Amino acid sequence: MAEDVTVHPPGDPDAPWMIQRGADRYYRVGSDVARLAQALDGRRDVDALVERLGGPWRRTSVLTVLRTLHEQKLLDDGQDRAPGRDRRVKFVPPLTVQFTLLRPERLLARLRPLTARLAARPGAVAALAVTLGGVFALAAQAPAVGDALGKPLSVGVYVTVVCAFFASTALHEFGHGAVLTYYGGRPARIGVMLFYLAPAFFCDVTDGWRLPRARQRVHVALAGVAVQGVIAGATGMLAAALPAGDARSGALLFSCVAYVSCLLNLLPLVKLDGYLALMSHLDIPYLRDRAMSDARGFLSRMLFGGRHPRALDTPWSVPFGLACMAFPVYMLTTGLTIWSDLFLAMGVFGTFALAGVLAYLAYLWGKGLLHLIREARKTGAGTARVCLATGALAIALTGMLAGVKAPYTVTGAYVRQGDHVDLVLASTADQGIVREGAQVVLEQAGLVTSTQTGRGAVASAEGERGGAPMTLFAPVRMEDAPHLAVVTYPLSVAEAPSAPTGTAQVDGGDVPLGKLLYLKITAPWRR
Repeated sequence: MAEDVTVHPPGDPDAPWMIQRGADRYYRVGSDVARLAQALDGRRDVDALVERLGGPWRRTSVLTVLRTLHEQKLLDDGQDRAPGRDRRVKFVPPLTVQFTLLRPERLLARLRPLTARLAARPGAVAALAVTLGGVFALAAQAPAVGDALGKPLSVGVYVTVVCAFFASTALHEFGHGAVLTYYGGRPARIGVMLFYLAPAFFCDVTDGWRLPRARQRVHVALAGVAVQGVIAGATGMLAAALPAGDARSGALLFSCVAYVSCLLNLLPLVKLDGYLALMSHLDIPYLRDRAMSDARGFLSRMLFGGRHPRALDTPWSVPFGLACMAFPVYMLTTGLTIWSDLFLAMGVFGTFALAGVLAYLAYLWGKGLLHLIREARKTGAGTARVCLATGALAIALTGMLAGVKAPYTVTGAYVRQGDHVDLVLASTADQGIVREGAQVVLEQAGLVTSTQTGRGAVASAEGERGGAPMTLFAPVRMEDAPHLAVVTYPLSVAEAPSAPTGTAQVDGGDVPLGKLLYLKITAPWRR
């Protein structure tokens, strides 16, 4: 075996043997494979191994297992390989970079008595009471919550909420490590990471696979959500005692964001806490990967034919795998829909960023299709059917882009001076949508929600160029904000909105999806 490989016997009669490589790679094996691994001391050839192990081992079966162990880099291949225990920076495909900040084993071992008290029944009941109490507190403050989510807040409030949220996610990760330590495991490292280019914290609790009971692994997976739920609940109840103002709005916003983070973490469709808990409860390693393999096999069989062996013998693996495949694309598409106008307001740079996201979406779809075709060819699908099905998919995609229509709107802002209201668009926005009589929806928008405050129509398509603060287009209150180049158009309104500024949605009618993408991306060059 390689120098950085350890064979762990089961800690419980019902627990499996584990082979560990480095600090964070674990492989569940049967007792026969574990016996073979323990016998690999470098002094026996294959025949000697067969003689030592006895039945059911044969020369061919030993060679097969040795080949698998070599593919997983578990054998000493004569090359000097760094064990990998002390690497501070680690890349995790496809798009995650982890930066280790500390090794928490000693710290969490000292905190184990405190963890034991909190994990006992009274502590668990108190944590649940605080978590649920915060939900009721937010419900009782519904109007204030609406203002916090639906009205602009100061930069200071947003900065405080972001810092508090990152602190809560750090405690979230310590919760995972603390519960793992409580059960006798060793958290390898805690740090920060870029998770699909978004900053986040992480705690490596891979050693949890050595825990003998699935229930313990479930507790480790859900510990972070429990910690963050308590923080969200306590903040929600604290907000009820604060006077109206920025402090209360910030507390309410943070509580809502923390609760939403808990719910997202519980979704089992991505590799977050909910998925790890489900995988541990079902005791099926690599559940998501195997379910997506079954889903790809199902799609490949439906489109191209061929025979695809199942990775999971369960009736729900295909729908679960399809959902796991679709959810990241759905999240990316939803985010693109929400933030596309903000990208465009950033000018040429934002337009290139938007085009890059669209290109990445196309790459994901193309990569998935190529994967399906390769699997179909490997399992006996005919060339003619593969070509026909691929052509049919291309025709269907073209028909969707040309035939399916979606509403086209351009987001800007409005400014009220007395009874006079102006529409303000960034100079990079699509000015071609502005025509006399075009309908405009006026809104008061916050970070999360918006409220319609009126309607109007463009009184004249002749715009006046000038400048306006960037905060006019974002739900932020800020003095001396940087200015953007804008174009201003007069509006005719039946009744002026009560708020002096807000967002405005210019209605461009329904257009085909292909044209919608073209209009969005080429807007800065069609002024």
